Amino acid sequence: MFAQRHLLGIEGLTRPEVEEILDLADRYVDLNRRPDKHADALQGLTQINLFFENSTRTQSSFEIAGKRLGADVMNMAVAQSSVKKGETLIDTALTLNAMHPDLLVVRHPSSGACNLLAQKVNCSVLNAGDGRHEHPTQALLDALTIRRSKGRLHRLNVAICGDIAHSRVARSNILLLGLMENRIRLIGPPTLMPSQVDQLGVEVYEDMREGLEDVDVVMMLRLQKERMDGAFIPSEREYYHRFGLDPEKLAYAKPDAIVMHPGPMNRGVEIDGILADDINRSVIQEQVEMGVAVRMAAMHLLARNLKAGSGQGHEIPAHGMSPG
Repeated sequence: MFAQRHLLGIEGLTRPEVEEILDLADRYVDLNRRPDKHADALQGLTQINLFFENSTRTQSSFEIAGKRLGADVMNMAVAQSSVKKGETLIDTALTLNAMHPDLLVVRHPSSGACNLLAQKVNCSVLNAGDGRHEHPTQALLDALTIRRSKGRLHRLNVAICGDIAHSRVARSNILLLGLMENRIRLIGPPTLMPSQVDQLGVEVYEDMREGLEDVDVVMMLRLQKERMDGAFIPSEREYYHRFGLDPEKLAYAKPDAIVMHPGPMNRGVEIDGILADDINRSVIQEQVEMGVAVRMAAMHLLARNLKAGSGQGHEIPAHGMSPG
């Protein structure tokens, strides 16, 4: 039984809780493919999307997810908010809390910002990415994509390639895939590896061909230049030559290996554009689709716990789609 009040990271979740989110998300995938895509799990609830960093996929995905579940959704324009006038994060939290939202979706450039907000508000907080810390719903949608493509989410060989050091997506995926008993390989230059990578329970490779040998899943990451404060790579051209995914390097993986990317993509830097669009290997568009379903499931389960905590009952009907 998913009993969390917030979704701040994969760290702290149990395997049954991860599976409960994915199982419910599976059913929301079916709902989202129907002509009538609406349910009522968040009916009467207010969702605020508070994004301190630019986002296309994540913010729009959370907005669509909330609206399909019947929530009143507000996107707070941080660029035009009091934050730009010097208001602190805690003051922003207290201001929003006074409006009595039920769900607060937060993206912030500082690691730990979502945890801090969760201590100051009465509603449920969902981490939509905080600094280099975590991006839990991205890892969950990646997990759902893998499970639907491979038929399972355990004992697979998964390669995560590229800028691991600056990636909250990589951190959340390492935690989730490790929880589900997968073998994880990190591939990239030493300058883009975390400082304590030997403590993550992963294998580390500097050579793409060696690292991709017989893997089931190839997960590419973009170079996060906005988080870099020095020269981490010689040049983008050299980086693509050594670490960019192209058909020749992918040939070392299993013949049915899938290619993933959380977006946004830098075509010709970390991945070949033709490969990214190859419907036989790439599941990048499926990841986008799974994102809406996973975020619907996460908010549904958190809302159920909110209702239970307020004495309004344990289950929230969603046109027959209760979490079971």
